[in-house]
Amino acid sequence: MKKIIKDFIEYFSNKKEINLSEISNWELKAEKLQTRINYKFSNIILLKASLTHVSYLRNNDSNPKALSTFERMEFLGDSILGFIVSEALFIKYPKEQEGVLSKYKSKIVSEKYLAMKANDICLGECLLLSKDEAKAGGRERKSITSDSMESLICAIYLDSNFDNARKFVINTILTDFEKIIKSEELINYKSILQEYTQSKFQIPPSYRIINEEGPDHKKIFTIEVYFQDQKLGTGVGYSKKEAQQCAAKEACAKLNLATDFTSKK
Repeated sequence: MKKIIKDFIEYFSNKKEINLSEISNWELKAEKLQTRINYKFSNIILLKASLTHVSYLRNNDSNPKALSTFERMEFLGDSILGFIVSEALFIKYPKEQEGVLSKYKSKIVSEKYLAMKANDICLGECLLLSKDEAKAGGRERKSITSDSMESLICAIYLDSNFDNARKFVINTILTDFEKIIKSEELINYKSILQEYTQSKFQIPPSYRIINEEGPDHKKIFTIEVYFQDQKLGTGVGYSKKEAQQCAAKEACAKLNLATDFTSKK
């Protein structure tokens, strides 16, 4: 682990492509971010690594190892987040069964929920993005800001310990979660549709990409959802997940499926 952290720090300490004004501007934003999340990094380079998006690295470095850094931090952060959320729900709802807890967890770790929490701490303004991605609205893109939250969790863990990562998740991500997960915006239509088809027919729905358009940094996907070769819905989104959710929502409306999975207490 120490070698991995050392590699992150050495790589991001030696970046030369950022001009002085950009460095100063980012450091100021990073300082404000640390105040907002109530955590001070011992090594600011780890924070910088977690907020350096792959689009930025792709434009400035052809090194495959560099390109994987953000995604590797996201991978570990996702696992840490999943455990902390599971633990918190396990403690908070001692009488709930696994199925209900899983539904709560799926909403909390969802792209939409994490993007909302990222917006609360103004995480998007601290991201290092390529110029094209920034112009295309990358700082507000849910797929990017939600991934960045997971990378930030990893950075806190690597900078200190698991307890501080837990504090960040509890104080930032789990704040007011009960109210938020009951909002219509966080209904997981894809999960609802799959549960319905699996329970009734023992067959899951299938999703087909029928169109992709636009540049890589602003690609739009059109996806259709099918069940036994019958089209149930069509969705459009800036990510495959978003398009699938939109298609599943249309399918759920067509099938008159219940959507409130949070009514149980």
